[in-house]
Amino acid sequence: MRRCQLDHITVTAPTLAQGAAFVRDALGVEMQAGGEHPRMGTHNLLLRLGDSLFLEVIAVNPDAPAPTRPRWFALDTLRPDTPPRLSNWVARTNDIRHAAAAASEALGTVEPITRATLQWLITIPSDGSLPMEGIAPALIEWQAPVHPASRLQDVGCSLHSFEAQHPEPDRVTALLATLGLDQTVRVSPLPAGATPRLVAHIHTPTGLRTIGA
Repeated sequence: MRRCQLDHITVTAPTLAQGAAFVRDALGVEMQAGGEHPRMGTHNLLLRLGDSLFLEVIAVNPDAPAPTRPRWFALDTLRPDTPPRLSNWVARTNDIRHAAAAASEALGTVEPITRATLQWLITIPSDGSLPMEGIAPALIEWQAPVHPASRLQDVGCSLHSFEAQHPEPDRVTALLATLGLDQTVRVSPLPAGATPRLVAHIHTPTGLRTIGA
């Protein structure tokens, strides 16, 4: 079985400024410029967490035309007063169609996306929703020789651990096993009816800090 790898974790926010402030408060660092996603009408900011790992803040781009389909990562559901949150994550594969077919949960259809000169394939539900409320990852297959994280400035941040909390932990564990990610993400149970959430523990220049809790 081809194993997937954790590629990036994503904060969704009504605006990039709100998302950047959320990360600054949580981690004590500033985000770096990302770019625009013309097909989705969104844009992002980035923070390097390793040579092939980053944190992303993504929001609707108010200067871009609205897409003809729902935006990804449930961004169309955000109101101006919706708090930013660590809402979802993305797992890297070199065979996205095989990985999506092997997954125990429906992760969406494979779509081509661009940001400036970058190109990639990613799974997106047709309604723009977050599978398992963000606990299930999107899958990505980069079509570039170098991972984009390696081009970001290193500000001294790295991922210590990543946790998925869900009322159905066995279901999450089963999904991670089908993707070969069961040793990468720690699964924690929540009471029945509780809202699932993601938690990332990140080494920063000021010590170990948490985002998503």
